[in-house]
Amino acid sequence: MKTTPAYVIVGASGGIGSELCAQLVKQFPCQLFLAAQNSTKLEALKSRLGELQPQAEILTHTLDATDSAAVDQALALAAERFGPLNGVVNLCGSILLKPAHLTSDQEFADTLAINLLTAFHVLRAAVKNLPHGGSIVLASTVATKIGLANHEAIAAAKSGINGLVLSAAATYANRNIRVNAVAPGLVRTPLAERLTSNEATLKASTAMHPLGRIGEPVDVARVIAWLLDPATTWVTGQVISVDGGLSTVKAR
Repeated sequence: MKTTPAYVIVGASGGIGSELCAQLVKQFPCQLFLAAQNSTKLEALKSRLGELQPQAEILTHTLDATDSAAVDQALALAAERFGPLNGVVNLCGSILLKPAHLTSDQEFADTLAINLLTAFHVLRAAVKNLPHGGSIVLASTVATKIGLANHEAIAAAKSGINGLVLSAAATYANRNIRVNAVAPGLVRTPLAERLTSNEATLKASTAMHPLGRIGEPVDVARVIAWLLDPATTWVTGQVISVDGGLSTVKAR
């Protein structure tokens, strides 16, 4: 019987994805199939992970997750190389901060494609390759739980992910497939650099989070790693806030 868990991380080269991979190889022996659009970043990540855990089996794959056929092929390839998968994560995402009346059709379509379509494509392919059950983790946002100005497009796309989590968790529970999502606040990643590198914006964002700071990639990565852990067997259908209290706590 296979004892080494195999995980597919789509969007692996981003700030949270890179930290998640590091957390996984440090926690326990595992096999990782890393997918993202930028092959150079993927190879750099593979090299870093190899230094952290020389015995880890790591494969990289260039992927545009908005292409459903390409996602199907990637997950099938991962299963072919590693055997039955144990967990799949989709961390593809974007940040569009504009009011609805200033958002173009193309911007809205792109936001839906990068966030919601990739999540659906990855989930659909994942359930075909988790024959013994396992964990699927998607990426939502705090903006689906509290109204934030100028977040209409991204809130709409990520709210679709919340609904996807609930329905898929119900559909696949009898196959022991757990489906969850994390909903971060502002996290210091390359994707959010335009916000975190601006002193005034960073100060305002920090003040919004009751714990008095914005998130770091490791804050979110640790929660995803916990959801992937083979010992976490009784959590499904959840959108877990990792947001410094922003969505639920009013600071004094």
